[in-house]
Amino acid sequence: MSGFLAGLLVAILPLLAAGFWLGRRTARPQSLGGLGTPVEHATFQTLHTASLAAPPLRSGLTEETARKSARGLRSLLGTDALCLADEKDVLVWDGVGAHHRAEIAQRLAGPLETGRGEAFPLHCGSPDCPVRWAVVAPLTVDDRVHGALVACAPRESAVLVRAAGEVARWVSVQLELADLDDSRTRLIEAEIKALRAQISPHFIFNSLAVIASFVRTDPERARELLLEFADFTRYSFRRHGDFTTLADELHAIDQYLALVRARFGDRLAVTLQIAPEVLPVALPFLCLQPLVENAVKHGLEGKADKCHIRITAQDAGAEALVVIEDDGAGMDPELLRRILAGGGSPSGGIGLSNVDDRLRQVYGDDHGLVLETAPGAGMKITARLPKYQPGVHSGARLTPE
Repeated sequence: MSGFLAGLLVAILPLLAAGFWLGRRTARPQSLGGLGTPVEHATFQTLHTASLAAPPLRSGLTEETARKSARGLRSLLGTDALCLADEKDVLVWDGVGAHHRAEIAQRLAGPLETGRGEAFPLHCGSPDCPVRWAVVAPLTVDDRVHGALVACAPRESAVLVRAAGEVARWVSVQLELADLDDSRTRLIEAEIKALRAQISPHFIFNSLAVIASFVRTDPERARELLLEFADFTRYSFRRHGDFTTLADELHAIDQYLALVRARFGDRLAVTLQIAPEVLPVALPFLCLQPLVENAVKHGLEGKADKCHIRITAQDAGAEALVVIEDDGAGMDPELLRRILAGGGSPSGGIGLSNVDDRLRQVYGDDHGLVLETAPGAGMKITARLPKYQPGVHSGARLTPE
């Protein structure tokens, strides 16, 4: 069984249990118009309601996400009132009996500290109040209590205790997924910072040294290169969005290559073949430049004559196919595998492994880099970029700010 399927079952089985309880409460003796038995109808309704409550919780437990999901969670349980609390206070109350909010808040300390559920009667002087009893079910992620779900009802019910516990487990799974999303975001941001740190030391020093060499002999050339350098570094260290367009990434590559040509002169020849229709395609920011830098570095390394780099971007139906080739020294495929596995290399392979990891994280494992090389045969790097991927567009962030 795949990890995805296992995770899906973990997420929905508690809800099916709660849906069975809901079906027993709402079942009618006759079949319900093509949806099967009453229990099957209730299960379908449970899954539909859960699908509406899940998206807010995938952003974590806050006052806003609690407010957006509370009504759906109350509908799952069929209770008169429901509230969600974090580690400090009640975030939202949905349903009747909101005057019990302070009493509930005072009773949360024990369950939040121990991580164990609790049920207790509610004290109310109003004879018309339908809320007389409460069940507290802690919300835990990685054995740490993040908050609690509280279901309120007119009377004590062992069935409600079980159902509230199952729904709380499902909410906890959503919060765990939110934590994973946040960890993934921090990881990719750290990888972008690592790439920026890689660019910073040697490239900036070499570029400024080349520009300085032209200041007296060719001031106009020095001025042009300084503008290219400023634009490239501004792009590389920008703060808005984790994704960019292929057009912007290629423009930054062109600026990078202008600075490299100023340093190596006729030793470097570059051919570009770009299909205009793929220029708007979105891709992870600072994704192709490290590949071109790798081609420059390994293409010129150990060669006294010219190095030719070819960059193509083609329309391939649902994808843009980007290929970067050099006719340099190439490398041992086994060494390349170790680099992509995170083993590093004497000549520095952080760019390749970093880009490969980010492409897999954004698009899936089948969209990692494809590399072809052998000693003395140069290197060919292929990246397949889907033209459409949910959440991937120019200027987008991995999670909303």
